[in-house]
Order: sequence, then C-alpha cells, then structure tokens
Amino acid sequence: MFLRILTTIALCAVCTWAGDVPSLKLSAGQNDLWVRATSATMALRYGDAMELAKKLRSENEGAGCVLENVVRISVYDDKGDTAALQKAGQLLEKCKTEGLWDALRRFEMGYVQGETGHSVKGAMTTRSAAKAFEDSEELEARAFFAIYAYYIDKSFSWVPFKSDNREAYLATLDSASEKSERFWPLFLTPLIWMHYDKEDFSKGLKLAERGLAKAPGNPVMLQIKADMLYRLKRYDEAAGICEKSAADYLKRTGASIRYWCSVLNLVRIYHDAGKKEKAAEWRAKLDSPKFRALKGWMPGSLMDDLEKRKLL
Repeated sequence: MFLRILTTIALCAVCTWAGDVPSLKLSAGQNDLWVRATSATMALRYGDAMELAKKLRSENEGAGCVLENVVRISVYDDKGDTAALQKAGQLLEKCKTEGLWDALRRFEMGYVQGETGHSVKGAMTTRSAAKAFEDSEELEARAFFAIYAYYIDKSFSWVPFKSDNREAYLATLDSASEKSERFWPLFLTPLIWMHYDKEDFSKGLKLAERGLAKAPGNPVMLQIKADMLYRLKRYDEAAGICEKSAADYLKRTGASIRYWCSVLNLVRIYHDAGKKEKAAEWRAKLDSPKFRALKGWMPGSLMDDLEKRKLL
C-alpha cells in the first residue's frame, strides 16, 4: 500500500512538472486566430488583424494582449505610425502574461524601447526575454532566443576560444521561418538581415523572395528585397522597386518613414549606378522640412552610409 502511495505521488509530481513546462502552445482554435492575424497583417489588413487579436484576447488574455501589440508594431513598421509604436510600448507594460508568453511580451517591449531611443534599456529587456527562451525545446522559442544569441556571439567573435554558434542560430531561424505559420515574419526578417551582415546578399535575396511568396506585394518585404538587389549591384531592379515604393507610400501614408527610406535608397542607388542627375533629383527631396522632422527615425546604418559618402 505504501509503495502504491509513493508511486501515485511520483506520477502526480511528474504530471504537475510536465504541465508546468513553459510553452508558447495555444489551443488549435486560438492558434488559428493568431495565424489568421499574421496573414491579415502581412496583407496590410490591420483592422481585420486587430479584430482577430481581440477575439483571441477574449479567450486568452495574455496571448491576445501580446498579439494586439504585435499588430500595432507592424502598423508602425509599415506606415511609420509612431503613435502606434508608442501605444504598443505602453500596453505591453500592462499585459497579464506568464511563462514564455511573458518572455515574448518582454521581447516585443525590447524592440519598442530600442526604436524609441532607449537602446540600453531595450537591450536589457531583450536579454531578459531571451534568457527565458534559452532552455525551451520548442522550435519557436529557440528561434526567439537565436535572434538575440546570434548577435551576442557576433559581438564576441574576436575573443579567442569563444564558442561561436551563429551557424546553428541561422539554421534554427531558417527552420522556424518556414514551419511557424504565426511567427514566420518575426523570424524571417532578422534572418535576412543576418545574411546581409554576412554580406551574403544572394541568400538574403532568396529569403526576401520567400517572404514575398508568402505575402505577395508586402511593401516592407519589397524594400528589403531592394536592399539585397542594391548590394548585388542590380541597380535597375533595385531602383524600380524603390521608385514604386516611394510613389505607393506617398499615396498611402504621405511622406512617412518608409517613403523617406525609399528616397534615401534611391539617392545611393542612382549615385552608384553612375546616374548623378537622378541621384541629385532624389537628393533634392531631402530638403523638405517633412524629412527633417522624421530624420531621427531613419535607419542608422542607412544614414551613416550616406553621410560617410557625403551623399546627404
């Protein structure tokens, strides 16, 4: 009898421990809501995406709250809506999350903090989130950790005998970006930029085209594709995408952050292609007070490149 009691206690302990393992898993219905919200977001149907997020939140407070703010961050990333970004940061602070969902909440908060000029705070928040993902066996959680860990290993790559797992992190992100229906844009985008940093622009281009196969015509992914084409010196193709991007953004969002990103890229594309008059034509647009008002929101690497080459 005593042995049976001990066995029962042990089995209950195992069941309790297994049930307490942190996870990003959702019920099938809730996961479908997230997948549909991702598809709507990548198709620029932000209102639909937010409605799906609210429905998820009615069933799962924590995950739904995180999703609502992932949508808001996507609105900022596309339309340059800084108010949406700031609101996402404020609301992520209040989300009632646990386990890996709290880690994802903090991961997104770290991004917002970095984008709003709090880079040190953002790095610390991202680090704390990544550590929560580190020991998970779930592919999606390991992919979130890989985004952080890749750049940590890169920053210490000069240290003798320091382990460098960057190739493993790239492989994890590649796999997750293909297999995760709900998080694939969050994995694919940093993966592309990692290959960009490695100057493997051909791989970056293939990955951007993979993204466009999943989200045809997505304007953010098109700009990323243009970046790869530019680095591959396929100037006419890069310019064609950026010209259309500038026109489309000007019509859809006005002179927004991504409109100006297109303008800045066209300056250097035409300069490097030897079309100085075209470069000057686009450079003249930067004299606008609307550009000066948003200058602080421009990508640092792009601005640094243009300033270093005296193209601004």
